[in-house]
Amino acid sequence: MTNGSKTDIYSRRESQARSYCRAFPVTFTKAQNATMTDAEGRNYTDFLAGCSSLNYGHNDPDMKAALLEYISRDGVTHGLDMHTDAKAEFLDAFERLILTPRGMDYRFMFTGPTGTNAVEAAMKLARKTTGRETIIAFTNGFHGMTMGALAATGNAGKRAGAGMALSGVVRMPYEGAMEGVDSLSMIRAMLENPSSGIDAPAAFLIEPVQGEGGLNAASTEFLKGLQTLAREHGALIIMDDIQAGIGRTGPFFSFEGMGIQPDLIPLAKSLSGMGLPFAGLLIRPDLDVWKPAEHNGTFRGNNHAFVTARVALEKFWSNDAFQRQTEAKSAYLTERLRAIAACVPGARLKGRGMMQGIDVGNGDMAAAICATCFEHGLIIETSGAHDEVVKVLAPLTIAQEQFAAGLDILEAAVQAQASQRIAAE
Repeated sequence: MTNGSKTDIYSRRESQARSYCRAFPVTFTKAQNATMTDAEGRNYTDFLAGCSSLNYGHNDPDMKAALLEYISRDGVTHGLDMHTDAKAEFLDAFERLILTPRGMDYRFMFTGPTGTNAVEAAMKLARKTTGRETIIAFTNGFHGMTMGALAATGNAGKRAGAGMALSGVVRMPYEGAMEGVDSLSMIRAMLENPSSGIDAPAAFLIEPVQGEGGLNAASTEFLKGLQTLAREHGALIIMDDIQAGIGRTGPFFSFEGMGIQPDLIPLAKSLSGMGLPFAGLLIRPDLDVWKPAEHNGTFRGNNHAFVTARVALEKFWSNDAFQRQTEAKSAYLTERLRAIAACVPGARLKGRGMMQGIDVGNGDMAAAICATCFEHGLIIETSGAHDEVVKVLAPLTIAQEQFAAGLDILEAAVQAQASQRIAAE
């Protein structure tokens, strides 16, 4: 079968819902750390990393070795929620390396394979424990594509796919969403006004850094203020750390050091460490009031993911070395992106940690920059309400030399597009 006929199968048989392959129209056959290789043998630097599902890069050798050993000894693959050695070892590592050092007391709920499953569980549990229906979500938020999580997602195009009314969610402005408006004061005023039309909320659902919404990063003051509001009004705080967590901003959780104590924390994406499907919900123990199987999922027992997740925790989180390395790369990324942004009048730096990008003002220019990058061997994508932000999500394990070379490609692409725009004007 020729490569052409191989790619024809996608247009013949794969749904029109396919997305990333349209921007990166090659067939990938191999991947290692921050490098992906296509069928023609060309290498690409990966600044997408599975939308932050590959924080530790592609095919980490230690995770791969552990998984191969587990498979070779006929370890349980699919276990529903039965007890297995792989699950016990993961939970022990998570307790020992993540929860205990941070003084965090949470139950771990295995929800299903993707982040939207964890968000659905959080929304349901918030409603169950408070007896209230309304969830307050935020402008530009993205929480998933199943109906409950989609109701909390702001993107109009994504919401339109539902084909029906999406209810139970009230939208409030994220910090900085409205120029000249103090979002926190506005939310407080709306909640304290008995004629605002907003019912007492079950929970606030927020991303500390909005991944798909344009890399908007909430400040410590905003998140602490929101927590205070929630406590005052008998609501819960659901901190969606699916894309921003697992080291993406430096620490394991993106809200560490802020004095925030979320009631519920959905996790997914890089939780498995190797890109295997795995999502979970951290639950404050007194809120863990589920009846057996009241919320479940056939693939909540992906033991292969438990194996690699355990190795990831033991390899990268047994001390603070990995976090310090990530923070050093984050500082370098900030420095480089600030210089690159200066090439485009009005462009600005957005995000936090290794979750940063450049708002170039419009989606057409951002798309052209990403297309130019791909031509030169860099995989990178956009985010934001108008896809106006060029978003860097390199693996946290990327070698410094490759990281710098990838940013060189991005810088050249931005300069080329900026020059074209100036010439056209």
